[in-house]
Amino acid sequence: MSEHSKFLLADSQIPSIWVNVLPSLKEPLAPPLHPQTRAPLTPQDLLPLFPMELIEQELSPKPEIDIPGEVMDIYRLWRATPLYRARRLEQALDTPAHIYYKYEGTSPAGSHKPNTAVAQAYYNKRAGMKRLATETGAGQWGSALALACQLFGLECTVYMVRISYDQKPYRRMMMHAWGAEVFPSPSDHTNSGRGVLAATPNSSGSLGIAISEAVEDAATHPDTNYSLGSVLNHVLLHQTVIGQEARLQMALAGEEAEVVIGCFGGGSNFGGIALPYILDRIAGKGPRIVAVEPAACPSLTKGRFTYDYGDTAKLAPLVKMYTLGHDFVPPGIHAGGLRYHGASPLLSHLLHHGYFEAKAYTQIPVFEASLQFARTEGILPAPESAHAIRAAVDEALAAREEGRPRTILFCLSGHGHFDMSAYETYLTGQLQDYEHPGPDIEKAMAAL
Repeated sequence: MSEHSKFLLADSQIPSIWVNVLPSLKEPLAPPLHPQTRAPLTPQDLLPLFPMELIEQELSPKPEIDIPGEVMDIYRLWRATPLYRARRLEQALDTPAHIYYKYEGTSPAGSHKPNTAVAQAYYNKRAGMKRLATETGAGQWGSALALACQLFGLECTVYMVRISYDQKPYRRMMMHAWGAEVFPSPSDHTNSGRGVLAATPNSSGSLGIAISEAVEDAATHPDTNYSLGSVLNHVLLHQTVIGQEARLQMALAGEEAEVVIGCFGGGSNFGGIALPYILDRIAGKGPRIVAVEPAACPSLTKGRFTYDYGDTAKLAPLVKMYTLGHDFVPPGIHAGGLRYHGASPLLSHLLHHGYFEAKAYTQIPVFEASLQFARTEGILPAPESAHAIRAAVDEALAAREEGRPRTILFCLSGHGHFDMSAYETYLTGQLQDYEHPGPDIEKAMAAL
């Protein structure tokens, strides 16, 4: 076993394809439904929102899709991202486990999100669009799309969930620096936003509400398309560069992952690290795979696997997914990127059929693990990514109790340099552990 702690790939080893799981599914996905007619969606139904090339990727039967050269040229600005072995964390935990993490925080925007933002901006530019509209929670996705739009000469409008707009001003400043306009959601710029404000003037917002605003914006402007940072098949497809690189780097380390972990909101980061390994699981082999979500918004662990709208205003298609109900507004936890009522239909399908497992944590143990990681490995993680760290630490502690090694791989999806108010709240003892919001979830479920 090498004593190295950092495993790098050459530019020539950056994946030149995206890996598509759809053709390998043993059980077909339930079709998305039109929000008004409830009939299965056709490609033409999606044209007001997406370019045809992305719609084709959403439904593609091809197991591999070539990455365009212009996208590859931009990927090379930061890809391949490093894989590290967390030797200092292992020592602090006194564990026989080997802990590896794939660090996506080296991108210009500080997270995994540009992997799909760049691809989406490229295809929209080819389709003749002038502007993209989107939502963002903690701001990782909004900043990634602002960057991508700047690189391809597109305008960018971001509806940022109000609680994160207030909590994370420097993430908002980053979007402004890359030329985007940013509105707190719910806003008075759309009918759906004005409707929420009329009913709940002090609404903290949610990703479901922000999605409604961005979809409405795109649908009512012919030069504008909608861009989504998670959930959809083509988004997860673009993120598979993460897992492909990780497999090559684990081979450099001379090990195979026994447990693969990722945090989970809508599914983009988790899908990126997990889908190449899920192909092994579908073939009857491969590691355990664990998705980690916040207990305050437990779509996978407490949600219902059923058809629901992807947004609060019911403008987006109905998809079969694990959901807490499109009316559910999660508490204002600091992991803003994980505050989504639903989940990727593809990943929901895979969870339903047992290809991976899910667990949920409250905020305080997540921040405890995050600080331990920062004080041993040196990287201050985003609160979203810290959920994966918590699960990896618990796996390592279980290995210590069992007295046997195990090889753990997790995706550190981004840094927390713009989340310092969250760390201040934790370090000053003011961080609140939200209980499971059962009554609110039951009320939202009743509206399904």
